[in-house]
Amino acid sequence: MDDWDDGPMLHSFHLALLPPALTLRTLRRMPRAAGLRHAECLALMRLGSPALSVERMQLRRLAMFAEWDDESALQRFLADDDLGRRLDDGWHVRLQYLRRYGEVSALAGLPEQAGRWDPEEPIVAVTLARLKLPELPRFLKWGRPVERLVAHHPGTTFATAAVRPPHTFSTFTIWHSVRAMTDMVHGRSAVPQAHTHTVAMAEQHRRDFHHESAFMRFRPLSEHGTWEGRRLLPDRFENHA
Repeated sequence: MDDWDDGPMLHSFHLALLPPALTLRTLRRMPRAAGLRHAECLALMRLGSPALSVERMQLRRLAMFAEWDDESALQRFLADDDLGRRLDDGWHVRLQYLRRYGEVSALAGLPEQAGRWDPEEPIVAVTLARLKLPELPRFLKWGRPVERLVAHHPGTTFATAAVRPPHTFSTFTIWHSVRAMTDMVHGRSAVPQAHTHTVAMAEQHRRDFHHESAFMRFRPLSEHGTWEGRRLLPDRFENHA
């Protein structure tokens, strides 16, 4: 499917600093709001950090990935909801859905492809996975080298990961271009250990780490706020809010 017309649906990805107690409450109970189709709230983790480390679950840093009926629903949430106002003090990007590989049941309504893209345009990638807990040692063994590859890749302007116990993991990356992202995925980047991702994917295909997982591609529409004092989209992105 090359084009998709399902109204003005919008996605967003948020980063915010919160008190740990509020992060824990949010992880236990997902937000509800008019026009909010689905939300995934997770605690940030540092890509490539040791498996047993406070960096693996940062309770002062919340990430939220959300699907909305339209932009006005997001605006109301940010203005009127207690959590929304906290998120509005942080950073977020509004996103147009383009493509997915794999599927998670909570987002089953997304078609495989919903638009076209220029290989040189900036792109945002979001992965969402429900891990099979017995596969955690394998997931860490093969996944952490990929985390390090992505975290230091020259094609990204920002890369992070997040977790919600016991088994939900997500990654969020912003790329200078679609081409840079796909080169990394296929091991074509001119960087050390460029093959890491393809090796991990082969292991994933051999025996799935997850109950369900999806890799999703989005076009950034607008950037709001700053994270750690800076904008995160590429400098040439001109639609900053």
